Amino acid sequence: MIQDGNLINYSEKILDHYENPKNVGSLDKNDPSVGTGLIGTPSCGNVIELQINVNDKDVIEDEKFKLLVVVLLVP
Repeated sequence: MIQDGNLINYSEKILDHYENPKNVGSLDKNDPSVGTGLIGTPSCGNVIELQINVNDKDVIEDEKFKLLVVVLLVP
């Protein structure tokens, strides 16, 4: 990957996640088995919303995330 004319070396795994994001989206916030957390500062516009769906045996069955960021921060 090239940024500002400089070659930046990322692992194949990082590049794959960048080019093919996984678990992006949201789960039903009204579902009692879904927990939602926000990380960041909403007033600045930089927030990650994380959600997990946990079954009755406390095992995570699904997870989703959304990035809510200021456009200038996205390369």
